Amino acid sequence: MAILRANGRDLSYSDSGGDGPAIVLAHGYFLDGTMFQGQADGLAPGHRVVTWDARGHGGTPDDGVPFTYWDSARDLLGLMDALDIATATVGGVSQGGFISLRAALLAPERIDRLVLFDTESHPCDPGDKVAYQGLFDALAANGPVEELVTGLAAQLIGDHPAAADWVRKWQAAPHLPLGTPVACLLERDDVTGQLAEITCPALLVRGSEDRSIPAERMRALREGLPGATDVQIVEGAAHSPPITHPKEVNDLLARFLAGELT
Repeated sequence: MAILRANGRDLSYSDSGGDGPAIVLAHGYFLDGTMFQGQADGLAPGHRVVTWDARGHGGTPDDGVPFTYWDSARDLLGLMDALDIATATVGGVSQGGFISLRAALLAPERIDRLVLFDTESHPCDPGDKVAYQGLFDALAANGPVEELVTGLAAQLIGDHPAAADWVRKWQAAPHLPLGTPVACLLERDDVTGQLAEITCPALLVRGSEDRSIPAERMRALREGLPGATDVQIVEGAAHSPPITHPKEVNDLLARFLAGELT
């Protein structure tokens, strides 16, 4: 991953380069841009695949200043500016979807298409907020001990060998996203009432075993986004299909980008 200055801050990113149409992908919470390596491998060089680390994740520092996903959306647009990308297909997993929806509301003229994996437009569920805060408090107090991060990996990655890879990555990391990113995640606003303003085509994908985003939340995206596809189900995938099922995800992306999924 490289570093560039965008929207007044240093962002860690990866860019496959090339002259193909750009796809800019944002990762889920507690993950980083490397989760899309399978998409970079599968879609480049026909497409220019850009991934990046949100504030406090991966190689992008947490400067301690509170922020919202609207600020993260401006980071995304600033990244596109810095890379001379006028328009792109934009999307991501979970948190990456929160960011991408807001980018489409801020700058609809720059978003050709959306690709949304296991995400929602709603605020954090009150029960989830209590449970997540307890987990993050425990991680802050105890560090990435086995009993905490194995459960988190099971939720985010599912029953897949990649879950153990992410456990090792978290345990070796110099920092975890436990500062300002926590409040951003838990206190996010509701943009469901604004979905009708987003008129570009939107691919909706959900892992059949996802325990983080209820199916009805993605159905709300299907009902609210004028250009949305039916929700495409990746059988056997949990909350992060691009990691565990890259072939299936890349096939869906290729069909969507070719106009075969509407």
